[in-house]
Amino acid sequence: MPRQQPLRSDIPARLDRLPWSRWHWRVVIALGVAWILDGLEVTLVGSIGAVLERPDTLGLSAGEIGWSGSVYIAGAVIGALVFGRLTDRLGRKKLFLITLVVYTLGTLATAFSPDFAFFALCRFVTGLGIGGEYAAINSAIDELIPARVRGRVNLAINGSFWIGAALGAGLSLVLLDARVIGPVWGWRAGFALGAVLAVAILLVRRNVPESPRWLIAHGRADEARRIVEGIEAEVKAQHGPLPAPQGHVAYTAAGNGSPSMREVARVLLKHYRQRSVVAGALMVSQAFFYNAIFFTYALVLTRFYGVPEGSVALYIFPFALGNVLGPLLLGPLFDSVGRRKMIALTYVLAGVGLALTGWAFMAGWLDARSQALCWSAVFFLASAAASSAYLTVSEVFPLEMRAMAIAIFYAIGMGAGGFAAPVLFGLLIETGSRGAVTVGYGIGAALVIVAGLLALRYAADAERKPLEEVAPPLASGR
Repeated sequence: MPRQQPLRSDIPARLDRLPWSRWHWRVVIALGVAWILDGLEVTLVGSIGAVLERPDTLGLSAGEIGWSGSVYIAGAVIGALVFGRLTDRLGRKKLFLITLVVYTLGTLATAFSPDFAFFALCRFVTGLGIGGEYAAINSAIDELIPARVRGRVNLAINGSFWIGAALGAGLSLVLLDARVIGPVWGWRAGFALGAVLAVAILLVRRNVPESPRWLIAHGRADEARRIVEGIEAEVKAQHGPLPAPQGHVAYTAAGNGSPSMREVARVLLKHYRQRSVVAGALMVSQAFFYNAIFFTYALVLTRFYGVPEGSVALYIFPFALGNVLGPLLLGPLFDSVGRRKMIALTYVLAGVGLALTGWAFMAGWLDARSQALCWSAVFFLASAAASSAYLTVSEVFPLEMRAMAIAIFYAIGMGAGGFAAPVLFGLLIETGSRGAVTVGYGIGAALVIVAGLLALRYAADAERKPLEEVAPPLASGR
């Protein structure tokens, strides 16, 4: 890439020294809703699956419902890769607006589906938007949030998926109730309400600025400076005088600031090979762990515990509560105790917890309620662990390829764990054998334990460090 004159900037230090403010809250709310929308989508479809089989709705087969889930995941993987590349090239703000529009159109169109083909197409488009959101949002959040709280904020935002899951379960219970709307039209109303929420967030998100770090890397230092000065003025009005920034970063801005895919591959596979192995292990294991349980949650409850299909959504609430509380309560420890220790602790303990739950399940010691409580406890840890995987891939690679790195590891995780786990567990559950299902739990437990031990040994110590110290920009003079 052609190089320009070196530029020394204190803008990263100015962003990192800011006290937490109302401005940061607006950024977190405007951007963090991506995971709430994803949780809403996934849970809503899972909760209305039986309704869509009715002849007075879409009359889908069980196979077609399964395919719609796979199509959604495929869309998310493709969306992450395509929009991740564009996020590094065109900017964080353009893409977190575009991806939200794509999601909105996809989920709104789903509400008007006349048949399986149209429904599946809409699920694919919705997945495109959600996958793109993961890449655009994680990169923007890390670049706007102060280094000292980056871990806890990132974990809390990723854990908000389960607020959406609870919302989706609640919506399905209300909208499908014959006394409210009923199953024939209620499932359509659920998707339409998701689109309404997205439009409201789009209006808020317009006020979030472009990442000043991204602007510097693209040679737009004056624009970056104006944005930071505006942020500082707002924070000063709330907190008074700000401490002096400490340190500068040297950039040699590239022509378009976006490395070629060959250079991305070189950085991942050669320069940061160790980090890539850790990131891949964390993402694959957490995806397998989560999808193995969540996508077969209803099957276990109905097949082994005789829970009526209409009551399955009720069991989502304690599960979601554990998943939300884990990142919120454990998140601060990722900034104080440190990344490596906490990633290892949450991964290993989540694996041990799943193994013990599987043992109790096989022995017949659990009923539906105690099974749900065990899963809630396990995923209190697993949710923090999974969120830390997204934190890891978003902060340990250079700025110019940050969104693409997030997209690549998201695609690897979803491709391996997202496709394999539901298929494997579906087959194990079909056997009707508790022992067979427990074997699946053992596989998931072993994967996260190995990933946690890898992180303990090889993960980067990124806590409280500026992004540029964790991974200097490719266009850096250092």
